[in-house]
Amino acid sequence: MIPAAFEYSRATSVKQAVAQLGAAGPEGKVIAGGQSLLPLMRLRLSQPTYLVDVNGVRELDYIHPDGQFLRVGAMSRHVTLARSEVVRAQLPLLAEMASQVGDAQVRTRGTLGGVFAHADAAGDYPTLAVMLDATVVTDRRRIPAREFFQHLFTTALESDELVCEVVFPIARGPHRYLKFRRRLYDWAIVGAAVQQLDSGWRVGLTHMGPTPVRATGVEERLSAGAAPPEACAAAADGLEPPSDVRASAAYRRHLAQVLTRRALEQAA
Repeated sequence: MIPAAFEYSRATSVKQAVAQLGAAGPEGKVIAGGQSLLPLMRLRLSQPTYLVDVNGVRELDYIHPDGQFLRVGAMSRHVTLARSEVVRAQLPLLAEMASQVGDAQVRTRGTLGGVFAHADAAGDYPTLAVMLDATVVTDRRRIPAREFFQHLFTTALESDELVCEVVFPIARGPHRYLKFRRRLYDWAIVGAAVQQLDSGWRVGLTHMGPTPVRATGVEERLSAGAAPPEACAAAADGLEPPSDVRASAAYRRHLAQVLTRRALEQAA
């Protein structure tokens, strides 16, 4: 299908992008890689009246270690994150996730900031951000990841606010990300991420609700000395996963337990 008519402008700085978004009003949208937005526009599920292209905003394309944190610019492409020696050394789980995003075209064009702003429940990076208590930095404020994602395709962003970077804590310990999908390049039906920190294991789940979640029940059982099979029985506790054409809610609960156990065993 053909998208509905829209106006277009190209920004070369954060200041310019924010000004253009403000002028566009609530129906304006940012476009970076376009790997999620353009298919929605072709189906007319999204009909923005104005697109602000931020591909020229070079100041948001960076990966910087900063003490105990890793600062990742919003315009960092998936392929860059997957190949970055800095990411592999400081937060290898992020590189592992990036290598599993879509196909070569999606990894080449898609951006970290786009994944956060789009807030798809099946997105990978938001799971990592929530489970590690990362911070989303915009042009005007800092938002804890657990507060940034509010519902499916819904974030704390204002209509004229721009994601600039995500600040992750550095984590070099044992880790693993597994996601179950019907075909190699599909979105996750369910994903499970595990990361060992000095304080114990962190566990995150993808597509087990309208937002990414931490499996705190699993974390607490592991801290109490439970073995992975026993701990992972709590993976879906308190969660309400969706039922759709790919999987029922009951099947997703089962997958959450199985994938979390496998991820822990492989990480260890």
